[in-house]
Amino acid sequence: MPKQKTHKATKKVLNVRNSGSITYKKSNGNHKTAKDSSKQVRQRRNQGTVSKGDMARLKSVI
Repeated sequence: MPKQKTHKATKKVLNVRNSGSITYKKSNGNHKTAKDSSKQVRQRRNQGTVSKGDMARLKSVI
């Protein structure tokens, strides 16, 4: 059976850390943030982590 190809769009969005966890940049934080509370804008600066249920599925794609 041939090797599975990397899904390039997913690879550009997700980052695999040394610990094995997968992170991504949260959406809606670039512009037009004046309507949001400062707490919402601040929380979007942090990277999000993928849940354990999705991790195995996404690691095979990356």
